[in-house]
Amino acid sequence: MPSSLSRADIPSAGRLVVKVGSSSISGANVGQIGPLVDALATAHARGTEVILVSSGAIATGMPYLNLDARPTDLATQQAAAAVGQNVLVYRYQESLRRYGIVAAQVLLTAGDLENPTHRSNAQRATERLLGLRILPIVNENDTVATHEIRFGDNDRLAALVARLIGADLLVLLSDVEALYTKPPQQPGATPIAVVPLGDPLEGVEIGSVGSAGVGTGGAQTKVSAARHAAEAGTAVIVTSTELVADALGGASVGTWFEPAARGEK
Repeated sequence: MPSSLSRADIPSAGRLVVKVGSSSISGANVGQIGPLVDALATAHARGTEVILVSSGAIATGMPYLNLDARPTDLATQQAAAAVGQNVLVYRYQESLRRYGIVAAQVLLTAGDLENPTHRSNAQRATERLLGLRILPIVNENDTVATHEIRFGDNDRLAALVARLIGADLLVLLSDVEALYTKPPQQPGATPIAVVPLGDPLEGVEIGSVGSAGVGTGGAQTKVSAARHAAEAGTAVIVTSTELVADALGGASVGTWFEPAARGEK
């Protein structure tokens, strides 16, 4: 692979991380799991090593606890996550079964990737899973990691995972097709096609919350995560879940964050 990935290189990328948010794969949007899996399986079939970072444990667990809204107390959030994580991985595995792909559940905390010993263990296990052609599904360990509830909907976790395994590409998915110059519902908002490395995005109004009530991330967390990954040499696309197949095929969709050449800091 070249030292700095371009869109044209995406179909031949060796390793990629795709992150999907809660609102994209739970509730009324649970049907998007199938098309998402289709896109991941297509990349997997051409030899790419694929990791999925999936939020959604709490949102998926809510109906089973008869909750109409995201719980505010920590214990109920943890209980919803414990139930929802089981259901979420089952749904992914049932969809992946069509392609003969086996999923692995990998639950991490921010602390796991900051502690050298835990980080090394996570890296070794993930590398082995990829070598076995297993598709790791990573999520924050919501049941025990109280910090995650304020963690930014796993955007930062996805960037850390991308850096951990030296991914060529990180795709951050949500229900918005690109990063905009201001919140997209506001008049005059225009999509941003490319963010050069180190661009401070002066004059851009970046929202801090998501567009739905079940997740915790927004454009701000995605920009921060994208910069973190791009600085380490991983190209980043911010786009909608509906456009994931186009993004992984190299189409000019979403917002492209140009990566540093490998080895630059």
